[in-house]
Amino acid sequence: MSEATSCMPDPELRARLRAARVAIIGCGGLGSNVAAMLLRSGVRTLTLIDFDTVAEDNLNRQMFFRDQIGRLKTEALAETLLRIDPGADLRLVTSRISSADLIDTVRDADVIAEAVDTAETKAMIIDLCTRDLPEVPLVTVSGLAGYASANRIATERLADNLYVVGDLESDIRDGLSLLASRVMVASAHQAHAIIRILLECEDDKDE
Repeated sequence: MSEATSCMPDPELRARLRAARVAIIGCGGLGSNVAAMLLRSGVRTLTLIDFDTVAEDNLNRQMFFRDQIGRLKTEALAETLLRIDPGADLRLVTSRISSADLIDTVRDADVIAEAVDTAETKAMIIDLCTRDLPEVPLVTVSGLAGYASANRIATERLADNLYVVGDLESDIRDGLSLLASRVMVASAHQAHAIIRILLECEDDKDE
């Protein structure tokens, strides 16, 4: 970590995070938990993007509760986030993201978090964001399923503004389960990577 960042006074650190804008594409196991961690860390302006509704089988790893089953994930998550911080500035996009509207939806973000389920949508987000918004950091996730050691989950910088979290191997398509413990580890990595980007921390891979 750079000397300037490590010595940043807490009021300045909090001010930077408070002024930041983060777009979260997908409000499931990753996105809902990332949103809560960012808000608790001081990021108060979030764009929440998801078309889906809360289901009972989401409750084992997502930031939802039984009385929210059947509700839109964006609205249910916003309700929970506003309980954490009533001053949060939340923009809800309750629609399936497409290649036609993705860039306009996330253009004003300082960092974009990719937190979707399908490989096809993930690839579309990475392709369009790196091509059309190369100046906006994108933090994506690949490999969090199963019960292998959580120590295999890491954050890697693949390009100037492209970061990937995960073990890059495990996949639910291989029959692996999604367990709250490993999903939470990946969510924490993703949230912390976003915070470090917003604070302009240097790569500390060798620290």
